Amino acid sequence: MLAAADRFTLSNLGRYTDVLRLKGGKTLAVRFLELRDADALLDYFRSLSTRSRYNRLLGAASELPPSELDKALHVGEGNSFAVVADMKVDGVDTIVGEARYSFDAETGDGEMGLSIGDRWQGQGIGAAMMANLECRSAALGAQRLFGETLRNNDQMIGLARKLGYSFAQAPNDWRLARFEKPLHRAAEIPCESWKQAAAAGWPLKGALQAAG
Repeated sequence: MLAAADRFTLSNLGRYTDVLRLKGGKTLAVRFLELRDADALLDYFRSLSTRSRYNRLLGAASELPPSELDKALHVGEGNSFAVVADMKVDGVDTIVGEARYSFDAETGDGEMGLSIGDRWQGQGIGAAMMANLECRSAALGAQRLFGETLRNNDQMIGLARKLGYSFAQAPNDWRLARFEKPLHRAAEIPCESWKQAAAAGWPLKGALQAAG
C-alpha cells in the first residue's frame, strides 16, 4: 500500500488542477495555492469590496491577515487545503476566486469557505467551485461537507440552497448560519483528486497523511 501512497506527494501540486467549463463557454482552473501565489492572493483580497471581504473573513479587515495567509500556503498541513480559481483576463491568468477546505477524520466531516471576486460574481463560478470542493472533500474521505456564513450573507445562502444544502444555526456563534450536505460518490469521477485516488486504489486521505 505504501507504494501506492507514494504516488501522491504534495510537492507536485499542479497535478490536482481541475479545468471547469462555465456557462458561456469560459473555462476556470481550480488549483492548489502555491508559494508563488502569495502576493497575487493578497492583491485579490484587497480588491474585494468591503462587504465581500467582511463576509469571507467574518469581520472587518482591509486585507487577508498574515496568519491566514500562512495557513493557506501550507497546503495539506493539518488536513487543510487552499485553492484558487484562475481565469484568463486579457490573456493573463487572474485569480477570480479562492476557497479553503479541511477534513476531520474522526467525524468524517469536511468544512469549506470561499469567496468570488465582485467583478466575477453571477457567472457561475461559485457553483462550479462548490461542486469541485465537494469532490475534493469526498476524495479525502469526507461523508459530509459544511460551511458557516453570516446570516445576512444572502448570496452565499442562496447559492448553498440552490446546490441542495440544508441549513441550521451555527453551534458556536449566533451571527452565523451553517449549511451542510451529505456527499455521495457520483457515477462519474468529476475531479482530479478523486481520479488519482481511484486510479491508485488507495484513499487519498491515507496518501496525504503518508506524504506529509
